Amino acid sequence: MKLIFFDIDGTLVGNRGQILEESTKAAIARARENGHICIVNTGRTWKLVGDWLPAQAQFDGYLLGCGTMALYRGETLWHRTFSKEQGSRIIQAMDRYGVDGLLEGEKENYTKKLSEFHTETFRRFMEIRYHREYETEQEAIGYFDKLFLYADYREGLEGFRREFQSELLFIDRDQGFWEVIPAGCSKGRGMEKLAQTLGISMKDTVAIGDSSNDLEMLQQAGTSIAMGNATQAIQDMADYVTTDVMADGIWNALDWLGVL
Repeated sequence: MKLIFFDIDGTLVGNRGQILEESTKAAIARARENGHICIVNTGRTWKLVGDWLPAQAQFDGYLLGCGTMALYRGETLWHRTFSKEQGSRIIQAMDRYGVDGLLEGEKENYTKKLSEFHTETFRRFMEIRYHREYETEQEAIGYFDKLFLYADYREGLEGFRREFQSELLFIDRDQGFWEVIPAGCSKGRGMEKLAQTLGISMKDTVAIGDSSNDLEMLQQAGTSIAMGNATQAIQDMADYVTTDVMADGIWNALDWLGVL
């Protein structure tokens, strides 16, 4: 039996948005029928997963928010949220250092109005996402699990990082964007914790991903698989490189793995 972890963006879904390929759905269903455990392992919180992914394919569980929350067969195994005190300090520091961001929680996501962002880059980034509903930053206090940040000058971001270096883990998403989670959390650590909870050896774990925030997950897994559309760094360290997400990548990965 294998414990298989799937990233979402660039792995389960590609350029058709939130739509799984038919071969992807068929591969996951067959792997589960054959007794293997299939887990989504994503940087997204439940807010950006629960309203569309479970309707397309049945998974055994979800690691969410880079390991800040775990759901397994209908049960919440753990959920780590920033305290009101810590959340308030984070929001105040973002303004002080000129850092823009999206605060992500289980039930809601939170941000500023477009006119209130410090940087034009993040304003443009959020403009195409404002079809979604967001609560205000002040409503986030006590309810957000992670952050997606942008800073267009190094001094501001470095000041923010220094202030929270013992409390937060920063994942570089390139071009000034950062995924930020509580210290002690990550996709890889969440994977290890879930495997231990289920009594499954790490040598029987499999991770499939495509980008920088999948790196630790792939490094920790017994078997690592990179998507054909993965960054070169991810492909170089993987045990196997499958085809593109839009070219039956998940089916071919699980077929190579021998679980279909």
